[in-house]
Amino acid sequence: MLELCFQYEFPEAGCDEAGRGCLAGPVFAAAVMLPPDFHDPLLNDSKQMTPRNRDRLREVIEREAVAWAVEAVAPARIDEINILNASFEGMSLAAARLEPQPGFLAIDGNRFRTQLTLPYACVVKGDGKYADIAAASVLAKTHRDEYMCRLAEEYPEYGWRKNKGYPTREHRLAIREHGLTPHHRLTFNHEIDQLELPFV
Repeated sequence: MLELCFQYEFPEAGCDEAGRGCLAGPVFAAAVMLPPDFHDPLLNDSKQMTPRNRDRLREVIEREAVAWAVEAVAPARIDEINILNASFEGMSLAAARLEPQPGFLAIDGNRFRTQLTLPYACVVKGDGKYADIAAASVLAKTHRDEYMCRLAEEYPEYGWRKNKGYPTREHRLAIREHGLTPHHRLTFNHEIDQLELPFV
């Protein structure tokens, strides 16, 4: 069972991102402040949840959270500042939009940089330890998946409805055949390492 938050001295927002390892699409980041009595037995690290449970929890979180916000950082911005900094930027933007403002941020991961003046703590695998970070992981993941499914209607050949822009074999083969879209991250490696199509 997840602890509600990292500390109880200040109102806390949990922050997480989704899509850092993708070849296409924005990185999405979320910040969530939960009420002190929040509990849902399905809530966990979003990667450990089924898509159906993530969608269900998204509705619960968005309805019951004290405050929540989701931000997307575009592929062009990712190429400009790199994916790690884009993740930091997305979480900072999401946290800055919260109303009321938190007094503390709990960040999933081992590093964070921000221009916000809020105190924060980085928590490795925090989305499997604290409910507010897990809630942020659910919102970031579900909002990003929804966005990629919309893009898939425009670019069906890349399999984004299924792979959500991650570097699957199918996705890399589609890039080889059809080239890059405006939604691909140009600084990422799109090649298929040691994968050659067999000659028949």
